[in-house]
Amino acid sequence: MTSGETGSAHDLDQSADALGMGGDLAPERDAEAYRARMRRREEVQQQRLQERSLEKGLVMVFTGHGKGKTTAALGLALRTLGHGERVAVVQFIKGGWEPGEARALQAFGDALQWHALGEGFTWVTQDRERDRELVQGAWQQSLHYLRSSEHQLVILDEINVALKLGYLSLEQVIAGLDTRPELTHVALTGRGAPAGLIDRADLVTEMTLVRHPFREQGVKAQAGVEY
Repeated sequence: MTSGETGSAHDLDQSADALGMGGDLAPERDAEAYRARMRRREEVQQQRLQERSLEKGLVMVFTGHGKGKTTAALGLALRTLGHGERVAVVQFIKGGWEPGEARALQAFGDALQWHALGEGFTWVTQDRERDRELVQGAWQQSLHYLRSSEHQLVILDEINVALKLGYLSLEQVIAGLDTRPELTHVALTGRGAPAGLIDRADLVTEMTLVRHPFREQGVKAQAGVEY
């Protein structure tokens, strides 16, 4: 049972798991027996929703070697913008090009603030101290948004990579996260998220690499897929 989870909520979760999702996964072959299982599943789901009424600003981490970390965070951006709220995106490491997402999201005008504050991969920049300086500048920009109540979602794209490279300290980042207003969400992306950040997070998703066209087929990065 996780911290803060009631015994009742835990029991309801177990009941939901036991009842299952239905479809051909359910053991019943009789239509009425199946309907009875699904009615019970609906009741349990309604009870689960009633048990959980807390609202808070979430720390969400998207990490792992698989593709889709930034894509997941920008999906949250689109969802947030669709609800009429404001979003800030600060990109660490990345820079020197304008991805398709930045162009598309320009349609939201001042509701979206986008900053690409890197100059590219380390093997492109070849200047460790310049990279460190840019990361620290991006972090100061991030703090501006984290401390403000004007943006419901702040995305710190590739910040996990900046942490992994040693250009930011975990202590810096945790302290910055703790300055947020109560209902401000933050998404942190990039492979290699440190254990301390994962422990601090409310939601962690690890993208697992199963197959990638660049590695297996020699397919180059393509517009609309990679950028």
